[in-house]
Amino acid sequence: MPRHWVSRRRDRRALRRGLSSFEVRLPSNVHGIAFTGTIKAAVTSPFPHPITADDIIDSVRATLRDVAKDVARSCDPTDLASARDLCARHVRTPRDLPTEPPIGYQSQLLTLTLSLADQAAVNTLLGAQRDQAVKETLRAQRQQALITGLAEPAAVLAHWLEATGNWDKLPDKDSVDLISKAFSEHHPGRQEPVEYALIEVVRDFLSTFDAPEQKRMLVTLLAGGMSQAQRPLHAARATTLLNGQCPQNPREST
Repeated sequence: MPRHWVSRRRDRRALRRGLSSFEVRLPSNVHGIAFTGTIKAAVTSPFPHPITADDIIDSVRATLRDVAKDVARSCDPTDLASARDLCARHVRTPRDLPTEPPIGYQSQLLTLTLSLADQAAVNTLLGAQRDQAVKETLRAQRQQALITGLAEPAAVLAHWLEATGNWDKLPDKDSVDLISKAFSEHHPGRQEPVEYALIEVVRDFLSTFDAPEQKRMLVTLLAGGMSQAQRPLHAARATTLLNGQCPQNPREST
């Protein structure tokens, strides 16, 4: 058998052994937490090659590790599936070593996981995020409840008495009205459902009419519109307002 055939067979076995599966450790976008994975590659250029098999193996491994690291740095370790898909897509792109002539190779991401220590760190991170989310939600709810409650002058005065217990030195009416007006005009930065915005519009519209007869007429028109829209229960609730009664929730009557 010719010597160059023996050499090529030996190099082919060396390339297969050196590139069939090698480990990588890839940093995530959270400092201190990294992915652990395996990659395989295969040289596609025919023999002879301009560099040795060992040099090819070293260059291919180094290139693919750098490629995978660049992508993994943007990946969230709490979303392992997305990280795996993104890294796999970038790793499998055909590449060439910058030799003369170039040596082509293809690669594939075999696995991408988290070690036990990194998974424990992710679990701790997720737990902290959940706790923080609960705290922020409760704080926002308390703030919104306070804002909603203080939108009426009577509520402002009640809150004052509850906080101070001082009946002898009450705030003047102008101060109470100013506070309630500030809270009633508060609009959260987040987008509210359109129903909330519409309620504010209707409320503001009704406040522009001072005479009881005018407001009575508007409520009558509103009740008529509800009837035309085939909403008789809501029309009945609006009609009760004309008589100064507390409207019943239609859900409570079913």
